[in-house]
Amino acid sequence: MNKQGIVFVGLNDKAQSADTQGRGHVPVLMQTTAQRRRQPPPYRQTRRPPRRSGTIYLPAKAQEIHRRLCQLYGCPIAYFHALDPLSELVSSLLSHRTRNADSGAAFKALRALYSDWHALLNAPTANIQQAIAHVTWPEQKAPRIQSVLRAIQADRGALSLDFLADLPVDEARAWLQHLPGVGPKTSAAVLSFSLLRRAALPVDSHHHRVAQRTGLIPAGMTVGPSHAVLAAQLPPDCDAQHVYDNHEVLMMHGQNCCHWRNPACGRCPLLDLCPAGQGFMATHAAGSAATGPETPASS
Repeated sequence: MNKQGIVFVGLNDKAQSADTQGRGHVPVLMQTTAQRRRQPPPYRQTRRPPRRSGTIYLPAKAQEIHRRLCQLYGCPIAYFHALDPLSELVSSLLSHRTRNADSGAAFKALRALYSDWHALLNAPTANIQQAIAHVTWPEQKAPRIQSVLRAIQADRGALSLDFLADLPVDEARAWLQHLPGVGPKTSAAVLSFSLLRRAALPVDSHHHRVAQRTGLIPAGMTVGPSHAVLAAQLPPDCDAQHVYDNHEVLMMHGQNCCHWRNPACGRCPLLDLCPAGQGFMATHAAGSAATGPETPASS
């Protein structure tokens, strides 16, 4: 329950279906075989718990988080790239587990070294690896980039991803994800960050951490599966800018406030919506009471 007395039901909250309550319900262990066959399994009887007075479900909580963070970081957020989709794909492949400054420098080094992506495709792999030496795992990324370019060339007959503009977002992402080393984050990044400007939601580690701590996704859900869950919480009619803003503000909040170690919960505008943050603050308060007065985390 938040400060306004509104209960936000998260994915970890337990709720019992109305179909399994009240008169006429026969416990599973007492049902005959015929009775069990006539009834669908419990998880198919209801997609979400019955609405209770004062309850707001996850899409509303996600939208409130979006609203507060947009107010904090200033939406709409300007796009940071203006690349064609193929160049954005190369940039995204370089960025895996790598600081933005290092992956950006590596991308610029490739553009300076090779006149176009055809030249990079036909270049010695060792030369590419040397050019991107400062990214994480250059020995893997150099051959992978060439493999991706080779697959695009073989499938499309040209080194271009401009055709993705004509596909629905789900189909465009599925096509990208058949390429070696391309997962949901990269496919969404190509569609969202490139000049295609499509409504696809990437989720990076910072975005994912904020979503987990606020209860938008279960604590055990990894980054890959979280893409579909978090995208489903956005308004169905939201445009590409809204989707981009959602990723950017959650990512920036993870970088600037919701740190992996020592999150600054004391100054977080989402604290009343964040079960993890409330737990961190309670633990901090208990520790302060045991050791003496101390200011809560606010830096």
